[in-house]
Amino acid sequence: QVQLVESGGGSVQAGGSLRLSCAASVITYSYCMGWFRQAPGKEREGVTTIATDGTTTYADSVKGRVTISRDTAGNTLYLQMNSLNPEDTAMYYCAAASLGRLLCTVTYFVYNLRSWGQGTQVTVSS
Repeated sequence: QVQLVESGGGSVQAGGSLRLSCAASVITYSYCMGWFRQAPGKEREGVTTIATDGTTTYADSVKGRVTISRDTAGNTLYLQMNSLNPEDTAMYYCAAASLGRLLCTVTYFVYNLRSWGQGTQVTVSS
């Protein structure tokens, strides 16, 4: 069972930055990992993924503003978010998916989740 605990959310003004962290009970190198978000009344949206070989993908809505990474030990996943705007307001979840290396992309991520954390709220004001 993969257990994940997110932290680092908060309230920022438009243009600001946040760094989210996700502590994992497993070595994340062994899984398709990523972040998804969900705003009230909206569907889950895959934000970014990182495959077992380190390949990353990003949703078009965040590309160029967001970076996914993990620590050397593989126990912690990070999401660096810059140039935030009000449309980024949502609950952000760290998750592991049941996807192989080639399919570990934002396209398939939210439809193949196996474990996710409790989420951390990000609120961006204009």
